[in-house]
Amino acid sequence: MFNKKTVRDIDLKGKRALVRVDFNVPLKDGVISDDTRIRAALPTLRYMLDQGAACVLCSHLGRPKGQPAPEYSLKPVAARLSELLAMPVAFAEDTIGPAAKAAVEKLKPGELLLLENTRFQSEEKKNDEAFARELASFGDVFVNDAFGTAHRAHASTEGVTHFLPAVAGFLMEKELEYLGDALDEPEHPFIAILGGAKISDKIGVVERLLQKADRLIIGGGMANTFLAAQGYAMGDSLVEEDSIATAKELLEASSGKLLLPVDLMVADAFDAKAKTKVVPAEKGVEAGWRALDIGPESLKTFQAALVNAKLVVWNGPMGVFEMEPFAVGTYKLAEAVASCGATTIIGGGDSAAAVRKAGLADKISHVSTGGGASLEFLEGKTLPGVAALADR
Repeated sequence: MFNKKTVRDIDLKGKRALVRVDFNVPLKDGVISDDTRIRAALPTLRYMLDQGAACVLCSHLGRPKGQPAPEYSLKPVAARLSELLAMPVAFAEDTIGPAAKAAVEKLKPGELLLLENTRFQSEEKKNDEAFARELASFGDVFVNDAFGTAHRAHASTEGVTHFLPAVAGFLMEKELEYLGDALDEPEHPFIAILGGAKISDKIGVVERLLQKADRLIIGGGMANTFLAAQGYAMGDSLVEEDSIATAKELLEASSGKLLLPVDLMVADAFDAKAKTKVVPAEKGVEAGWRALDIGPESLKTFQAALVNAKLVVWNGPMGVFEMEPFAVGTYKLAEAVASCGATTIIGGGDSAAAVRKAGLADKISHVSTGGGASLEFLEGKTLPGVAALADR
């Protein structure tokens, strides 16, 4: 149950609101290639402006090393937000410096200001108290609508809540309601799908989902480690040697709930132009070859597991979907998920990118904006950015 206060629970008229948004969008040479995260913040921002608030927005973008880096400036984001809202969006050239202060003081109710990248300050990731206090001085209330960073205790997500009343925005609320309901009261059959490269950062999620789900489908690079744990030769495939023992334990504890690939698309190099062939998993992968996608029989098995599903949660691709020859498993599975008739939740990151690229996002019940955050939430961890918000 979502039990945090939201923007609906506070009086915003004439107030200045510090709003943490997640505008960490793909940006190259000042051009935004995907504005999904900006669009996701619009309902909260429109509501607050309608209520007569002045909104001071802050976000990080990319990984500047705690100092200004022009290629990570949020300036192009301010321009895009202005287009989407069809109104001016002021931009401050710094985060808490003199330009930001002056811009905040000029801001009137119904107006928007975007501060420069919070990660241009080394204090952001350290959750530095003085920096958080300074940032908090820009608002009368704090609204966190950045689910994608809720698993980080940074100054702009957790630190500022020590100085301001803190509530959730609509996106944060929607994310937590979907993911929370999926785990607290899942509809059955509940099918979970996990992919991506590594098993080591998903062990907690596998353990929790094995308790909750009826079947757990595993694909992508992490399936290689499970197959190796079954004694199959994996050639030059990505296998986490130090996770094989854990994979064995999970297989033994899974009481048949784990569904692994039965065949693999292998290649003789990590290259879109490599030679490829399909091999049965139990025959193993020969030296010089590596598994880069699930094979057609695996796809059939996984599709069949979705037939009567009432709830499907998916995090992580089935193969190296960035390369066309190894994208089939991910895209075909995305089609099966989109058309299975269940409540479907895609847990951000690469799987969300794949679903959008396949043009299926509008056929999914909920596509999360946060990969890391949704994984930690699925694992049952407390997200510091959420814990810091006021309870209802």
